[in-house]
Order: sequence, then structure tokens, then C-alpha cells
Amino acid sequence: MMPADSRLQASPSDDRAAITRLTSDLVAIDSRSSLSNLPIAERIEAELAGFELERLDYADANGVAKRALVAHRGPPGGLALSGHMDTVPDTGWQANPWEPRLDAEGVLHGLGSVDMKGPLAACILAARAVPAHVPATLLITTDEETTKAGARAVAGSALARRLGLRGIVVAEPTGMVPVRGHRASINFIIRAHGVQAHSSTGQGRNANWALIPFLVEMQALAARLRQDPALHDAAYDPPAPDFNLVLDNHGTAVNVTVPLATCRIKFRYSRSLDPAPVLAAVRDAAERAGLELEKTVEGNPPELAPDHPLVRLACELTGRAATTVPFGTDASELQALAPCLVLGPGGIGTAHTPRECVAVADLAAAVPIFARLLERGAG
Repeated sequence: MMPADSRLQASPSDDRAAITRLTSDLVAIDSRSSLSNLPIAERIEAELAGFELERLDYADANGVAKRALVAHRGPPGGLALSGHMDTVPDTGWQANPWEPRLDAEGVLHGLGSVDMKGPLAACILAARAVPAHVPATLLITTDEETTKAGARAVAGSALARRLGLRGIVVAEPTGMVPVRGHRASINFIIRAHGVQAHSSTGQGRNANWALIPFLVEMQALAARLRQDPALHDAAYDPPAPDFNLVLDNHGTAVNVTVPLATCRIKFRYSRSLDPAPVLAAVRDAAERAGLELEKTVEGNPPELAPDHPLVRLACELTGRAATTVPFGTDASELQALAPCLVLGPGGIGTAHTPRECVAVADLAAAVPIFARLLERGAG
């Protein structure tokens, strides 16, 4: 068998055609997180002949059927490549989001093209390309854009756990810059209840008024998180943690007293910051205001030391220095299996926008790098 590096270097046009085909096929399948991802999971399974496959089926909180996948070929150990199948909603799209379009510059347009069906396709092609004696593992998740439930299912996978993985490369789009750490998030939902009535009658009770004292405390907490250097992490840009607020009156008209006012807060923090005081501040403020509180906590922020072997290997193969990023990935859950590094083709700039796109050349160039990571990570 021809060595993997030689094969990949000798056929760049084949790699470009293959990555274009597979990415286009995946983009053409609507896999927004609110929908079942079984169609795209089955399409991916068709690419994995010769791999041992574990299907991790579950229903999400709305009862929608979901499936994560663990695929492995070769001996145990080594590294895994990981990507997610789901996308954000198609907000703002004017063109058909699920019609992949390759422009004259070789840029592929479509929902999920860069985040992260293109990088996922690169992972699949790389895992298929390495010789049979090299361990090749794929951890393919869903619900990454919402609850990380797919990643938690993979972290508990019997197949993944028995492989003894040495590391995981999460192929989110980083421009092929190794990301050694990122923030994790705690999501709060706070609800205030009122009584609905015509606002002119004086018979209703507006839930917004109950929410305001809590919001005043949250405004002060957000200002402290932004302004207090003791709560910052200089290894991240921006150094201040994220504390983002969204309010929802669920479509109530202006002449109706609000029966339900919902406040959602996403708190992102790096490993150096203890989240306990923030958790306590939100909880105590909700109790004082008599509000209903629900929270969801992701895994701890993943962060590898700059001299970790996986970081050093990725820096060597890409020629880029490692960095940190303020957003989150499945690494917050997958680190329960093995140390995680984030590295993938394409840029985050058009992700989650109606202009989402990725250069096919960037996807094709990632395939041999991912293959070399698998080969070198085999030990």
C-alpha cells in the first residue's frame, strides 16, 4: 500500500473533487438542530465501509430522534477526529440554504458549509485515507449548536471508551490554527409569571415588573465581570467572560399584560475563573425576586498546556502557534474521553450567517494534515 502522505500529496485534484462531493451532499441535507438528524447520519454511514460503527440513538427534549456516531478502523489507541452534523437555523437566508453552490473562485456556499459539514467531510476523508495499521477514529456528534447532547452520548460510548484514545481533534473552523483551550458555558433560564388580561382593565398582572429587580442585579453583575481585572483571563481575547442576556415576552401584544416573561443568560468562562460565585449570584437574585430558575452546565472549559504533546504536534504539522478562543465546542464534553484540541479548515467569520461559505481548497488542504495527525498520533 502506498504511504498515506504520498497518496495525499500525489492526488490533490482527487481530494478536491471528493471533498466537494461529500460536503455538497451533507449541505444538501437539512440538519438544523430542531430536526431529526437521521438522514445526514445515514448519509455519513454510507461513507464508512470497513469501519466498526456504534450508533448512539436518543430523543432530544422535544422527543425528536437523534443519532451520534462513533466509527473506528485499525488497532486501538491513537487520535480521534470529531465533528458535528447539526446546524443553526436558516435565519436571514435569501437563497436556498440547502442548495450547495460552488462559485467561480472555488468557494462553496450553503448552510453548514463551514460550521461544520466541510470540516467534518475532511475528517471522514482523512480517516479513510490512512493505512489500515493506523488507528482511525471518528466521533461524530449532533446538537452541538444547542445542548451538546450528542457529544455527551459519544463521551459515554462503549466503543469510544474501550479504544484508549490519546487525544481528540475537534475540527471546528479555526483557519487551521491550533486552539489549545476555549471557554465553556452555563446557560440560565429565568421565568416570571403574571396574569394575562386586556391591559386597560387593571385585572392582569404583568410578569415584566417581577423581572425588573432581577435584571438590575444582573446588569451590575455583567458590569463587574466586564470591568474587574480579577475576573479576567489575559490568555483569551476578549479577556472578560461573556454574560449575554436575551429577553422574551413570547409574542405578547402591547395591549395585553404579559403572562410569561423569560430571561435567558449565557455565561462563558475560561478555566482560570471559578464560576461558583456567578452561579450563586444568579441563584440568589432569582430567589429574592421570586422567580423560577433553570440552569444547564456544560463540562469544564477544556484547556491544554502550550507544551502538551497534542498541541506541539498540531503546531508542528500546521506551522502555526497555538491560541485560545472565546467560543465553545464539543470539546467541553469530549474531554471526558481524552485531551482535546480544536483545529479545522475555514474561518468562523461567515458561520451562523446567511453568507456561510468555505473555500474548497482549504478543506482539501486539511485532509492530509488530519491524516498526518492520525499517523503521528498513533505513537
